[in-house]
Amino acid sequence: MSKTTLAIELMAQRAEKLARRRNFFFQAGGLGAGLLGGTLLGACGGSGDSAKAQASAPGDGDILNFALNLEYLEAQFYHFAVFGTSLPNGMLGGQGTQGSVTGGHQVPFKDPLVAQYAREIAMDELNHVTFLRTALGNSAVAQPALDVGGTDPNGAFSSAARAAGLVGPGVAFDPYASDENFLLGAFIFEDVGVTAYKGAAPLLTNKTFLEAAAGILAAEAYHAGLVRTVLYAKGMAMPSLRTAAGAISDARDSLDNSKDDDQGIVGATPDVANIVPLDANGIAFSRSFDDVLNIVFLNQGAVTQGGFFPQGVNGTLRMSSAFA
Repeated sequence: MSKTTLAIELMAQRAEKLARRRNFFFQAGGLGAGLLGGTLLGACGGSGDSAKAQASAPGDGDILNFALNLEYLEAQFYHFAVFGTSLPNGMLGGQGTQGSVTGGHQVPFKDPLVAQYAREIAMDELNHVTFLRTALGNSAVAQPALDVGGTDPNGAFSSAARAAGLVGPGVAFDPYASDENFLLGAFIFEDVGVTAYKGAAPLLTNKTFLEAAAGILAAEAYHAGLVRTVLYAKGMAMPSLRTAAGAISDARDSLDNSKDDDQGIVGATPDVANIVPLDANGIAFSRSFDDVLNIVFLNQGAVTQGGFFPQGVNGTLRMSSAFA
């Protein structure tokens, strides 16, 4: 079966589910693309003083557009990993500057289970992009420039891996080179997505938006749990994988804020699993949007671009935070 045929079949399998999501959004919320486009076009268009915009509480459209930036990143990473191609150009336009995608290639999967998981997640992320763009209508932001490459020693994945101590100076980390590298690349993103959606939940005022965001959060949590589980399982035969995942967790923790809340995939000892990162009450932690930007920009300072978003994100929530 060709990659194109497989992609079509997978999309067909999920078309009905996506249609139900869209129908629920428009019927339950009573908020179509026209209303959002008319009221939020200026706020979400990727122009104006971002510091001033961030000084006031973000609106629902600001939050959903911020999420859309992250979904573009995840969707492109998984789409390249599974199909070897970028997302269709027809689903990348919108408010702000549309950017290109640097790097990315197909993973030569050896483990059929990892390949199947990757295909499923790839289609979920594509559906997230489609859903958010439909919800936002004319106010949806365009995909910004993304760096999802793996062969460049100065690229975002290599820089992230270097910050975690996985590769040395001038050495590239390619998340598309193997099943194991792919899982580590996915691990960089998935936990961030879960904490970002949880952090955004209290800020959403429209109950329909909140339910939609909760649904995406649940999907991202399933993805994160799957990636963490497979890494832990493969780490039984390859302990370096568990160590690498822990190093990535520590690197994220060093970037987002002064709190020590990120967690690797092992507990107090390597023989104790820590698949679900929770606090003492069994609750997942949250990240603010600027905490998230610190991680994806790979920078501890208050900046507006870098890392996986070399020219920044589109929308009003664009600046990371500096911390001591």
